[in-house]
Amino acid sequence: MKKVFSISTLVLLVIFGTYFTNAQTKSRPKAKAAAEWKKILTPNQYYIMVEQGTEPPYKNAYFDLHEKGVFVSAATGDVLFTSEDKYDSGTGWPSFVKPVNPNMIEIRKDADGERDEVIERSTGLHLGHVFDDGPANRGGKRYCMNSGALKFVKK
Repeated sequence: MKKVFSISTLVLLVIFGTYFTNAQTKSRPKAKAAAEWKKILTPNQYYIMVEQGTEPPYKNAYFDLHEKGVFVSAATGDVLFTSEDKYDSGTGWPSFVKPVNPNMIEIRKDADGERDEVIERSTGLHLGHVFDDGPANRGGKRYCMNSGALKFVKK
């Protein structure tokens, strides 16, 4: 009896796991296991995007960048933000008033449940946070991103 229960339980776990993996792949078509991201991303990018870390303010690549171009995901290369929507928020992180395409990102509560986290929709990877203290004349949002989650492509 114990053996039948164990086999039944194992079969159910395999079925559920397969269903969950397929559902996740459909909703996040570019998602990968953490081990795969570790092979692709730099240690800093992995810390920020996979482990949901935050880089120090004023000590990151793009907070003070004023060149024209686009900011793409460090993981996928998808365009997420433009220099036209970047502004100096005084926070020490690159800040934007909006994403290029709102469908490329997703907003959810972060692990502590207090801030609105911005993730890349196609992967589920962490990019930064969004706040309601941005320029009122440009929508009032501040997309506060980690430079390590982005790559800059100059125009």
